[in-house]
Amino acid sequence: MVASNIQEHQQHGCAPDENDTSATPDEKNVIAPNGNQYMNITPGPVQVTVVDNSIAAEHEISPDENHTLLLGQPKPLETKLYRRRFAVLIVFSLYSLVNSFQWIQYSIITNIFMDYYNVTSDNIDWLSIVYMIVYVPLIFPATWLLDKKGLKITAVLGAGLNCFGAWIKCASVRPDLFGVTMFAQTICSVAQVFILGLPSRIASVWFGPKEVSTACATAVLGNQLGAAIGFLLPPVLVPYNKNNIDLIGSNISIMFYGTAVVSTLLFVLTVIVFKEKPPLPPSQAQAVLPESSSENYSYKQSIINLCKNCSFLLLLVSYGILTGSFYSVSTLLNQMIIVQYEGEEVNAGRIGLTLVVAGIVGSIICGFWLDYTKTYKGTTLIVYLLSFIGILIFTFTLDLGNLILVFVTAGILGFFMTGYLPVGFEFGVEITYPVPEGTSSGLLNASAQVFGMIFTLIQGKLTTDYNPRAGNIFLCVWIFIGVILTALIKSELKRHNVNMGITNKAVEAVPVESPSEPTTNGTLLKSALVSHETSI
Repeated sequence: MVASNIQEHQQHGCAPDENDTSATPDEKNVIAPNGNQYMNITPGPVQVTVVDNSIAAEHEISPDENHTLLLGQPKPLETKLYRRRFAVLIVFSLYSLVNSFQWIQYSIITNIFMDYYNVTSDNIDWLSIVYMIVYVPLIFPATWLLDKKGLKITAVLGAGLNCFGAWIKCASVRPDLFGVTMFAQTICSVAQVFILGLPSRIASVWFGPKEVSTACATAVLGNQLGAAIGFLLPPVLVPYNKNNIDLIGSNISIMFYGTAVVSTLLFVLTVIVFKEKPPLPPSQAQAVLPESSSENYSYKQSIINLCKNCSFLLLLVSYGILTGSFYSVSTLLNQMIIVQYEGEEVNAGRIGLTLVVAGIVGSIICGFWLDYTKTYKGTTLIVYLLSFIGILIFTFTLDLGNLILVFVTAGILGFFMTGYLPVGFEFGVEITYPVPEGTSSGLLNASAQVFGMIFTLIQGKLTTDYNPRAGNIFLCVWIFIGVILTALIKSELKRHNVNMGITNKAVEAVPVESPSEPTTNGTLLKSALVSHETSI
C-alpha cells in the first residue's frame, strides 16, 4: 500500500501532503514534502524498493556530471576534482620509477656484477628475485596498513624505505660486500610492497569516473618507465671492462649515489604533496563508500569476500601468470641476448628499453580506451591473447641472428604484455567493488610475484641447461593457460554501475547510529549491480 501510493505520487510529480486523504498517517511519515522522511520513525532499518527498472533508466545520466542522482539517494552527492591530484600522481609515479629502476639495475648487466663481486649468475638473479619473495609475506600487512591507516602513511613509508635502501647500496661498492648490496636490495624490495598496490587507490580516491583508468595507467606507467631506464642506463653508466675492477667500482658508485640523491628528493616531496584524500570525493562511487571506514572496516572480511568471488580468483591466477612472465623475461633478458649475440650488453639494455617503452604506450592507450568504452572484459581478453601471440613471435625469432628483428618482436611483446598491467588492475577493482582497491590490487601483485619467482627460477634453469628457446616455450604454455582462464571470467562492472546510478536490487537505508552495518552516507550499498558489459 505504501509503495503503491509513493509510485502514484511520483508519477504526478509530488509527494503526499497532510491534506491527502488517500494517505494513511503511517504513509505520511514515509515521504514528507521537506525531505525529512525519517523524522517520526524510530531508529531501525528502512527499506526503499525500486519497483521498476524503467525508473532506473529515467534517472540514468552521463558520468560526466559530478552531481549524479543515485537511486535511493534523496539528494545528489557533492563531488569535486582538485588540481592536487596531478601532483600526487606525478610524485608517486616518480618514486615508483626509482624503485623499479633499482629492481632491474643489476640483472641487465649480470655479467659485469658477476665479475665485480666474483659471484655466479644465480646470485645476481636473486637480486631481482628478492623483490618477488619479500612481496608475498608482506603484502597482507601492507594492504592492511593501506586500508586501515590510509594512503599517505603507506606512500611515505614506501618512499622512505626506497630512499634508505638506495643509500645502503652506496656503502656496498667493494668486491667483498655482495652481502651488503643484497641487504640493500632487500630493503628496496620491502619498499616495493608499499608501492605496487597504490595505483588503483590513488586513481579511485583522487580522480573522476572519466579519468580513473587513465590515472591508474599513468601510475603504473611510472613503474614501467623505471624498468625502461633500468634497462638503458646501467649498461651506459657501467660499461664492461673486465681488466679494470676499480673503474667498474667507480662507475657503480656513480650509479648508486645518483639513485640515492633522487630517492631522497622524492621522499621529501612525498611527505609534502601527499594527502589522505581530497576534501570532497571525486566520484559517486567514492561518495557512497563508508564515511567511517577505518572504524567499521574488516580486513579479514574483505579477504574472505575476495576468496568467494570466482571471477576475481580467475583474474588472480591469470594476472599472476602474465605479469610473472614479464618479470621473468625482464630478469633474464641479458642472459638470453648474450647467449645468442655475444658482446651485445648495451643492445640487450636497448632491447629491454624497447620492451618497456612499447608497454608504456600500450598502457596509455589501454587506459584511454577503458575510460572511453568501459569494456574491461573484452579489452583484458584481447590484450592477453595478443600477449600470447607476442611471446610466440619473440621465442621463435630470438635465435635467427637478426638483432633488428629482436628489437621489433620485443616491442610487440612489450606493447601488449606490459600494457596489460593497468588493465588487469582496473578490471580487478571493477569486479570486486566496494572492497578497497588496495586489497584487490595487493593480492593481484602478490600473485604476480609468486609466479614471477617460480617462472624466473625455472626459465633461468632451462636457459642455462638448454637454451633461451626452451625457457620461452615454458612461458608460452603458461600464458596460453592464462588466456583460457581470462575467457572464463564473468564481467560485472560494479563500480561503473554505481557511478551511473544503476542497480537491479533494493537500496537499503540504515540509520547512521546503527552499529550493525557500516553506513554509506546513510545508504547500505548492495554489491549486485546491472552490468552494461556482457561476458565473452
